[in-house]
Amino acid sequence: MDALINKRIRQVLKGDQHAYSDIVSLYQQKVYQVCYRMLNNQHEAEDIAQEAFIRAYTNLHTFDLNRKFSTWLFRIATNLCIDRIRKKKPDYYLDAEVPGTDGLDMYSQISSSDRLPEEEIERMEQQERIQYEISCLPEKYRTVIILKYIEELPLQEISEILDMPLGTVKTRIHRGREALKKQLSNV
Repeated sequence: MDALINKRIRQVLKGDQHAYSDIVSLYQQKVYQVCYRMLNNQHEAEDIAQEAFIRAYTNLHTFDLNRKFSTWLFRIATNLCIDRIRKKKPDYYLDAEVPGTDGLDMYSQISSSDRLPEEEIERMEQQERIQYEISCLPEKYRTVIILKYIEELPLQEISEILDMPLGTVKTRIHRGREALKKQLSNV
C-alpha cells in the first residue's frame, strides 16, 4: 500500500492532479473519523478533514517518501483538530437534545439491535457518558486516548503523528486512562 501511495505522490509532484484523488479516496473516511472523534461535530469534522487534505496537497513537496504517508496525514488532521479545540470552547454535547424532536438526543437515532430495549438504553447511556468524559479530558490526554483506543493506532504511529517521544505518549495514555477512570468512578 505504501508503494502505491508513494507512486501516486510522485505522480502528483510531476503535475498529475488526478492522482491525488486516489490518495483522498483511500484515506478520507479514516481522516474524517479521527476528526469526528476529536471534535464531536459532523460539520466541523468534515471541514477539518477537507482542510487536512488541502494542506497535505499544498505541502506534498515537503513529504519524505521514506516515511509513512498516513502518519503524516493524520498528524496534519490531528493538529488542525487541536487548533480548532483551542480556539473554541465546547458549546455542544452528544447528549444534547436534537432540535425539533420531543426530547430525543443523537443516540436515539442509532438503529435498533437484537438487544432488549433496556439493555440498549443502558449501553447508549454508557457510551454517551464515556464519550462525554473523554471530551472533558484535557486536550493532551484526549488526543492520545482517541488515537489509541478509538482509532486503535499503534503507539509508535501516535508518537509520530503527535511528534512526541514514545515515552511521553505512553505516559499521557496512562494518565489519560487514570483521569478517565477517576471521572467515571464519580458517576
